[in-house]
Amino acid sequence: MSTPSAIIVGVGAEQGLGAALCRLLADKGYHVVIAGRTAAKIDQVAAAIQASGGSAEAIETDATDEAAVIRLFEHAFTDREDIAPPDLIVFNAGINRQIGFRAVTAAQFEEFWRVCCFGGFLVGREAARHLAPLGRGTVIFTGASASLRGKAGFAQFAAAKAGLRMISQSMAREFGPLGLHVAHTIIDGGIDGERLRSRRPDVDTDGLLNIDAIAESYWHIHRQHPSAWTQELDLRPYKENF
Repeated sequence: MSTPSAIIVGVGAEQGLGAALCRLLADKGYHVVIAGRTAAKIDQVAAAIQASGGSAEAIETDATDEAAVIRLFEHAFTDREDIAPPDLIVFNAGINRQIGFRAVTAAQFEEFWRVCCFGGFLVGREAARHLAPLGRGTVIFTGASASLRGKAGFAQFAAAKAGLRMISQSMAREFGPLGLHVAHTIIDGGIDGERLRSRRPDVDTDGLLNIDAIAESYWHIHRQHPSAWTQELDLRPYKENF
């Protein structure tokens, strides 16, 4: 019997959501295709999984590069006797920082859109092209509080994340009837990972989202029965205001 496989796009540091998803899937018996822009980081995640007996490979991929995304999917969906075609695709790429609206340059606005929205479109399109003909599979997009509301100083981020949310909704309506489960997660709070801890070393971690707990929610979405699919799930720490 072939090993199931998944593609996780937007993997960075080992203490991040993308890496946590990779570890969880490897523990579940999946071969994990680890995609990210920084070779050293994704190689480290793959090596850790392999050292613990899991199956993983790292493929350096810029999610905003159409040709690179196409190559990633063609590789992952290549016929192999021992590894089944992916049945789970996660888009987790993103950038975020506060910039006053009057200071945002056109180049910065476009950069946020390309990483958070355009990259999601490319990954979502290739996922649909490969999975819809098979009549099965799950595609999950990682959203944020900004998917629903724009805060002062975050117009560039909110615009991109709201666009990603609309991509997920349009895909769900088009491909759900064909057997493809498309979901969007709203991460409403700070993630207890390397990025946030490096910027705020004194942060109260009790008020942050645990990366492994988030990963478990993604797994739950993937394993849902088609009679009760989640299209959107919001996750937040118990201390978070909303």
